[in-house]
Amino acid sequence: MSEASYHHLPVMVHDVVDLFGSVPPGTVVDATVGGGGHAEALLEAWSHLTVVGIDRDLDAVAAAAERLSVFGARAQVHHARFDDLANVMSELGHQGASGVLFDLGVSSPQLDRAERGFSHRREGPLDMRMNTSTTSGSRTAAELVNHESEAELARLVRELGDERYAARIARAIVAARPLATTTELAEVVRDAIPAPARRRGRHPATRTFQALRIAVNDELAILPGALDQAIELLVPGGRCVALAYHSGEDRIVKSRFRLAATGGCTCPAHLPCGCGAIPTVRLVHAGSRTPSPEETAANPRAASARLRAVERLAPGHLGTAREHGALHESEADARGDR
Repeated sequence: MSEASYHHLPVMVHDVVDLFGSVPPGTVVDATVGGGGHAEALLEAWSHLTVVGIDRDLDAVAAAAERLSVFGARAQVHHARFDDLANVMSELGHQGASGVLFDLGVSSPQLDRAERGFSHRREGPLDMRMNTSTTSGSRTAAELVNHESEAELARLVRELGDERYAARIARAIVAARPLATTTELAEVVRDAIPAPARRRGRHPATRTFQALRIAVNDELAILPGALDQAIELLVPGGRCVALAYHSGEDRIVKSRFRLAATGGCTCPAHLPCGCGAIPTVRLVHAGSRTPSPEETAANPRAASARLRAVERLAPGHLGTAREHGALHESEADARGDR
């Protein structure tokens, strides 16, 4: 796929670029390179950085490689899942990274191509795999909706889609089997939801499609380990930045960043740390940042974005979690961190 046909607008690009401006010279891993929008902006803004982009989507890899080719040796793109980022860097001979970026979820080009099966608005096969290579081993969405039990479908839709009508939707899916296309599934889901609820907010099938996509690609299952790898890979002063668009993703990012920032401290929030927990990062800012009203008006798909960032501490400067100002959950909640 050409870069032109995969092009999409990177979310919160100015915030991302600013966050990496102060990191040491070296390589930033764009762990979800997509069409290369964030990577391109980083390379244009900061001459002290190079980029290794990885993505599990072969179309994205091809598009990003074309888009970033103008930067020559400063940019490399590889086909891999983001939980393999440490191996990719090791194979390239890198001992550490100046930064790691995660732009999670599904991209606009994936949604806009009917044959990928991500969109409930465009008729296509029930696929939803981000890695469509024959060796990926991933189940398709069709396999899930046509073969999983009603109870398991209800669980997936409830837990991964935050869908209150999950049981009704699962029952309707099982009754309508076999389902072959995205529009067939979208109609079944729509009809399973009470009429008053259908008229509120987004398309009634949005949450179900989101849940199936997350399940097909194991997105939440592989995220904690990938974040831990990224933090471990950072050199002192390096930063890990994550953009999440789903509440489950954001909870995982918040949890892994907080664990690294507190060193696992379990002391009461109102007392000095006495357990000796040693943090490995500091939170760059308390809570999450969100897109500006101007950005969400220009790019509605950015509206749900939540950005969090941490910075790796130097070993010689490691103190207790309290000395580095890491916030406990209760402190963060009191300050509006969600």
